[in-house]
Amino acid sequence: MILSLLEVNKLSVKYGDLVALREVSLSIEPGKIVSLVGSNGSGKTTLINTLSGLAGAAAGSISFNGQPIQGMPAHRRVGLGLVQVPENRRLFPYMTVRENLEMGSMTQRSKDQRQENLDKVMEMFPILGKRSKQIANTLSGGEQRMLAIGRGLMSSPELLMLDEPSIGLAPIVVQEIFRSIALIKELGTTVLLVEQDVTASLKISSYGYVLENGEIVLSGQAQEVLASDKVREAYLGL
Repeated sequence: MILSLLEVNKLSVKYGDLVALREVSLSIEPGKIVSLVGSNGSGKTTLINTLSGLAGAAAGSISFNGQPIQGMPAHRRVGLGLVQVPENRRLFPYMTVRENLEMGSMTQRSKDQRQENLDKVMEMFPILGKRSKQIANTLSGGEQRMLAIGRGLMSSPELLMLDEPSIGLAPIVVQEIFRSIALIKELGTTVLLVEQDVTASLKISSYGYVLENGEIVLSGQAQEVLASDKVREAYLGL
């Protein structure tokens, strides 16, 4: 019986002589939202890129569904159900909304579920249905973020990793994005939420990790992390 969907053990990443991550360990159980919070430059994006296979590790191990995946190329990790939605969205700018979504369902595991997943995405983000024939780079920032998340969902992920989904968006759009993340979990997909918005992310999470200077400095139940003096002082100004 696999208790953890994702298991990271003493993961270290270096860029030349610079240590970007130092012996990071974390565990994500199926069916949960787990938050990874920290300030700019703390190593959050490096960690998610290493989990995705976009960056290499100097030491440590990563297992997904009980299978070691360090050294596995990124596309194979997507095929296993480990999917990242990057901070910069990385849409196909001159393709339509629908074409972008369909590009998310090119793996063997997701091809047969394309229409089912498309229906789910359109139900979650009705604006994408209305904009289905619109070119991606003509969408608003919030709509592009929804499209990026929708494309990630088209891959039939077991674990969806969201890198700074709220960054640069208006508060009312941020609320909608966080509502959609909670719904993604309710529909059965595990979520790793990488965020600077500490309060919003931990409020919808089961568990939280705080990353500082490439190291995990605090972890625990999300509400306990949110209530900790360290988080309240460092991130909430309290």
